Amino acid sequence: MGKESLSALLHEWENRARKINGRQEETLSIYQSDSVKLKALATMYNLPKADIVAALLHEALNELEAKMPYVPGNKVIRIEDGEEIYEDKGPMPRYLAEQKKLLDVS
Repeated sequence: MGKESLSALLHEWENRARKINGRQEETLSIYQSDSVKLKALATMYNLPKADIVAALLHEALNELEAKMPYVPGNKVIRIEDGEEIYEDKGPMPRYLAEQKKLLDVS
């Protein structure tokens, strides 16, 4: 085993450990057709179904956050490159506040 292959192996282990360490067991109900799709993906990629679910949910949440609309309020919160930046009155501030509350509780 060469030096490069050991480095690649260590890198792979680090990535996997990072992904798994932050995971938490959850129970949820899903549609039967979605369960079949998840099992098919798990079989195709020879991965545990839980890994497929975690990865898909993680990506979906990231995309959802990116799509949350910015709704400018009346209050200027800072100036960037001469442009006034207004407070966000859209759903993102409420969403972040709810996350903060949940993190403070745990």
